[in-house]
Amino acid sequence: MKYADEFRDKKIAQGLAQAIRSEAAAGRPYRFMEFCGGHTHAISRYGLEDMLPRNIRMIHGPGCPVCVLPAGRIDMAIGLAARPEVILCVYGDLMRVPGSQGQSLLRAKARGADIRMVYSTIDAVRIAEETPDRQVVFFAIGFETTTPPTAVMIRLAEKKKLENFSVFCNHVLTPPAMLNILESPDIRRIGRVEIDGFVGPAHVSTIIGTEPYEFFAEEFGKPVVISGFEPLDMMQAILMLVRQVNEGRHEVENQYSRAVTREGNLRAKEEVSDIFELRDQFEWRGLGLVPYSGLKLKRSYAKFDAEVRFAMSDVCVEDNPACECGAILRGAKKPIDCKLFGTVCTPETPMGSCMVSSEGACAAHWTYGRFRDHRERRAS
Repeated sequence: MKYADEFRDKKIAQGLAQAIRSEAAAGRPYRFMEFCGGHTHAISRYGLEDMLPRNIRMIHGPGCPVCVLPAGRIDMAIGLAARPEVILCVYGDLMRVPGSQGQSLLRAKARGADIRMVYSTIDAVRIAEETPDRQVVFFAIGFETTTPPTAVMIRLAEKKKLENFSVFCNHVLTPPAMLNILESPDIRRIGRVEIDGFVGPAHVSTIIGTEPYEFFAEEFGKPVVISGFEPLDMMQAILMLVRQVNEGRHEVENQYSRAVTREGNLRAKEEVSDIFELRDQFEWRGLGLVPYSGLKLKRSYAKFDAEVRFAMSDVCVEDNPACECGAILRGAKKPIDCKLFGTVCTPETPMGSCMVSSEGACAAHWTYGRFRDHRERRAS
């Protein structure tokens, strides 16, 4: 396929792997966190870790918006959907995300709640137009990538003068989460997670650009390389990180220059800033309360805010204590470190959010990485 096959060329990948092996200093550890779940999936799918020397470790980060949504917000959505006048519109990958006490939106739907899977924000607006006697709520979720479509949807609802439409906003921001990781005890404490550099998110960066990451490079001395999702993108980004570490540099470099600029998408950022504002704090699964990391609708758009319209209160619940999803999202543990992985927790019966989404680290490792675990155990 044009514009895809050329980024999956085996010979070029082998050449990049050889360059990484020759330039990575023997005996020196290189620990790089890929923030985005799409990168985690690419690493597992294409077996990129098998091409890297053993002293280069890829650490999975919290870059899966479905995975980082706390159980309390799922419980809030389930409570909203239980109201007889409400139609809750959600993306499909949210349906099986665990709430508290084993509940999920899928189970709520089975009990009779009117929960409808949609493919786009426009679908939710259309449903509101077609059912004027019901309250239609769109469960908005995602990083900076999916926030502009929600903003456009709200403008469209305002233009159409829809009185029965609102948004349950769960949009979160990438840079505050990166800051939280770098300042967390897992990073500061000796013997826990140490990070030498970041593979920066691709889709998010098409919106916000590379400029927001310059702070992390300067303040924490951590190199950041924005990377695309194809295997050659990832291998080149890893090579760029190795070179920065070797040279003692900590800069923001843009491997994904075919799609990302320093300024980002100015029109998209303008749309978001017109409609949304920062929350003082927002809870992330695995990270806890992260200051200024979530968005809410501005007061001028409060009539489209489901939390205002239905007087919703924040719900805070504990995750399943046996599930290591929180530690995996922080990069403190790997999927294989969880005792539930591959036993009671599988994509068919997920116990944690990391196993639900295709971008989740556990789901990616289940699909591809567990076979390598089996081979390594047999070899040892």
